[in-house]
Parts: sequence; structure tokens; C-alpha cells
Amino acid sequence: ITAGDPLGIGPEITAKAVAACRLSGSELTVIGDSAALKEQGFHPGNIPLIPMDVPRRLGGKRGPRAEAGLASFKAVELALDLLEKGFFDALVTAPVSKEAWELAGLPYAGHTDLFRRRTGREPLMGFTCGRVTAALVTEHVPLKLLSGRITGALVREKARLFSGALKEFGQARPRLILSALNPHAGDGGLLGREEISVLTPAVRRLRREGVDISGPAPGDSAWKRHLNGGCDGLLCLYHDQALTPLKILKEAANAVHWTWGLPFTRTSPVHGTAFDIAGRGKADPSGMAAALRFAARWVKKNVKREERRTGRT
Repeated sequence: ITAGDPLGIGPEITAKAVAACRLSGSELTVIGDSAALKEQGFHPGNIPLIPMDVPRRLGGKRGPRAEAGLASFKAVELALDLLEKGFFDALVTAPVSKEAWELAGLPYAGHTDLFRRRTGREPLMGFTCGRVTAALVTEHVPLKLLSGRITGALVREKARLFSGALKEFGQARPRLILSALNPHAGDGGLLGREEISVLTPAVRRLRREGVDISGPAPGDSAWKRHLNGGCDGLLCLYHDQALTPLKILKEAANAVHWTWGLPFTRTSPVHGTAFDIAGRGKADPSGMAAALRFAARWVKKNVKREERRTGRT
């Protein structure tokens, strides 16, 4: 577990979630700012703590600070080193501040970008909340640049990853719906031609490959179909197309962000650093606890599969 930005709610939700999940120290290790964690009630004992401390105490108003951003980045970097060396099977990340990473001079637009460059793999950002499972074709892209980033090749790659993830989660033949980019799915080209030139050809090719995917469907109707059980996974084209509906669900506090396509399991809560309530004891750890439990189930399934493959326990 990386405890996130020391000035955000990461240390608090980490401390609370670890206590709530009651997982043993043989299963968990926490990496983060030791002072921030201890202030929130985390006391190393059965669960080891690897300190990744800010060089000096940061007093004053909470918010993005270069020193805190660098410490949170180094925690994730160390976690990746340990994963690569086989010490752990999964990574659960508390929120970091992209602005703080930028202030620290880091060339990564958050966790997913770091994972992409570090592993050389194209990851899929996915989200699970109750009956909802959604994933993204693009991640943190300004809307004015969005059309140029969405290519047929990228849509196909993300759809294949999404289908593979859903199979891992227990769907023998996952049914996907691809959301459209433009209102009314472009309305026959009157409101944009991306559906005609990029998205529909991508869907046709995926179906020829055996991926059960329909669309592109207007965003509102795609969400309605998913909520009514019309598909197992909703493939959205950009961040807010997935996150805005998901975060207004009544179960949203327990939503989990998972990253598929990496050499290891990775989960996190779906919220950010919440600097405005950090240090006040008000942060809800439900999402972090759900991310821990999700990762534990995922790892357990992988272990059982490996035992069946090798015949060893």
C-alpha cells in the first residue's frame, strides 16, 4: 500500500482501511510518510511500514506542495521496484496530487502514466461499483484534445483489455457497449463524424475478432442499458463520461478503481486527495477498504490458478 500525498487524506484512509480490513502483516506493507501516518493513528506493529518521509515538516495550509509530491512519487517508485523483484503481488494506491507531481518536476501525469512508461504496457483504467463496471479509452485528456487522441487502434486495444478483465472477474463471454463521443452518437454526422470514421469501424473489427461489443451508443442510453443489465461492461471514451455517473450512485463510496494489463494487480479508491478535509479526521475510508479487499480477492484467485497450473500449494 502506498499512502499517497502526505498532505492529503491518503494517510488517514490508509490507517483506517488497514484497521477495518484486519488483514495480517504477512499480507500487507505500507509505504508512506511516517509522521503523517502516525498522526492518523497508524502504528507499525504487525503491519510493516517503509518510511518515505518528506525531508521536512510542511506546516501551513494544505494543498499541492513539491516536497509532498516527490515523497508520494518515491513511495510508488519503491513499490514498483519491490513488485518487479517479486516481493509483492499487488499494489493499492492512496490518492496522489498530479499538481504536486508537476511542482516536483516529475514527467508523469499520475499513477497510470507512470505504470505505462515503467512497464512498457498499455494499461486499462477500470471502475467497479456494485452492478456497474466501466472502463476508459482515454484517461486524463483535455476535452479540446480528445478527438485527436481517440483512434481505432486505441479503441480496439482497450476493448480487448476490458473483455479480458471481465473474463478474469468471472464473465465467460463479456458483453461490452462502447459509448459514443458526440451527442446523439453524432446524429448521422451532423454533430461530429468520429462515430462514422473511427468508432463504428473499430466495433465492426472487434466483432469479427470475436469480441462481443455493440455501439457506439449515445452516452446517456449506453449508461441506461448498462444499469438495466444490457451489458457486462461499459467502455467510455473519456474520464467524466465514466466517472460522473459512477460517482452519483448511492454505492459510490465503495467504488474501486482497478488497472488491468500490468504485470501486477493494482487497485485504488476513485476519489482524490481532498486537501480541504485532510487532517480533520473526516475522510471516509470505504473506498480504500474496498480497494484493499478487491486486491486481496484478485491475488487469491491468481494464487489458486497458479497452484492448479503447477500442482503445488
